[in-house]
Amino acid sequence: MKTPTGTADRTGRRRDLLAAAAGVLLVTAAVLVGRSIRNADRILSVHWPPLLASWHPHAGPGTPAALAVAAAVVAYGPPLADRIRPRALPPAAWAASLAWTFSLALIDGWGPGVAERLTTRNEYLSAVDRFQDIGAALRGFDQHILLGSPDNWPTHVAGHPPGATLTFVLLDRIGLGGGSWAGTWCIVVGGSAVPAALIALRALAGERLARRAAPFLVLAPVAVWAGTSADAYFTAVAAWSVALLAVAATRSGRLPRLAALGSGLLYGLTCYLSYGLTLIAVPLLAVLVLSRTARPLPFVLLGALVVPAVFTLAGYDWWEGYRLLIERYHQGAGGLRPYSYWVWANLACTTIAAGLATVAGLRRALAGAPAAVRALRGGAPCPAGQLILLALAALAALLAADLSGLSKAETERIWQPFILWLLPVGALLPTATRRGWLTAQAVVALLVNHLLWTGW
Repeated sequence: MKTPTGTADRTGRRRDLLAAAAGVLLVTAAVLVGRSIRNADRILSVHWPPLLASWHPHAGPGTPAALAVAAAVVAYGPPLADRIRPRALPPAAWAASLAWTFSLALIDGWGPGVAERLTTRNEYLSAVDRFQDIGAALRGFDQHILLGSPDNWPTHVAGHPPGATLTFVLLDRIGLGGGSWAGTWCIVVGGSAVPAALIALRALAGERLARRAAPFLVLAPVAVWAGTSADAYFTAVAAWSVALLAVAATRSGRLPRLAALGSGLLYGLTCYLSYGLTLIAVPLLAVLVLSRTARPLPFVLLGALVVPAVFTLAGYDWWEGYRLLIERYHQGAGGLRPYSYWVWANLACTTIAAGLATVAGLRRALAGAPAAVRALRGGAPCPAGQLILLALAALAALLAADLSGLSKAETERIWQPFILWLLPVGALLPTATRRGWLTAQAVVALLVNHLLWTGW
């Protein structure tokens, strides 16, 4: 006869599988409905809805490496994460994340997979030569955003504050110009988002849950789009902002005030890398709420003023740029793509990028949210509750971006900074099922990268 605990555990596992099945149905519906809309009037501006991709079965030099990394993380990731020395966990996870991301990118080969991704006509490197005079470029940046303006910026340059392009300009100035260095920068710096997330989780939810989350942060399908896109770099900057605030708020570091200042500085930079990432303020606020303190806030705000002040003094107007971007967005594909489809198909993109393990973990997070809120209000927050509420804060930011109508398609890439904080809910899944769920994560990434040409 089954014990009540055993029955509850089996029921929970069945519900996890049902949640994953619902995720598969959502993706299937987005594919079928998207194909129907595309075939009827071609207004989706994507070839393989809901993803910005084309059907292109292929293998490449990264295939054996990707299979080996996936097998190694599934087989050895959970026990290694449980046993490794605390200080070694973040760098080990970073190294594993880089191995996974590089191997996936190299399925397309070094050139198409890494070196050429950021050199196309719509990407940042195509505008580097126009920043010979950085001051003049910043002062006149807003004048080239609209499609009708003279020498209008390429799509991604116009779609972001100049901090994004300026990063690649500065890399070029120090001798690291060209697509190979830019691609490597985005993958290596982007991979540091994984240790940043682990540091934040350790500070807020404790060592055990951080260890359990590590393999799910490493072996994530979203790595397909982290290698190679500038959004991976944006993700890392935003992630370290959250991590430093977690360290400052919980006083788990030696210099909490400096950590808070650094958090604000990176948040300010985040806002000048991508307009939409102002929403990282939601998980940042969640960190303060979960830590039950506002002590770091003055230092965060002080740090957050630095980057805006520098760009403003240089002549760039963020608010004007944002206003013009909205107009540019509606001038291009954003004005054609139907909101009625993308408002839910975006979530199908997120399901693919986050993986089925994350869907199952979110099911558990939503079920545990009421208890987590009660515990926090009662002054006795539990580690799992802290993880749950941080993940749900990131989910709230993602949903706000979705409802805004300014994120229609390509969200598998654009929403990387929010997806990062959803991945740790894999730690809520039962220990006995971790390898199975990690396998599911790897299978999604390998199928996407081998069957589709994503352009990233």
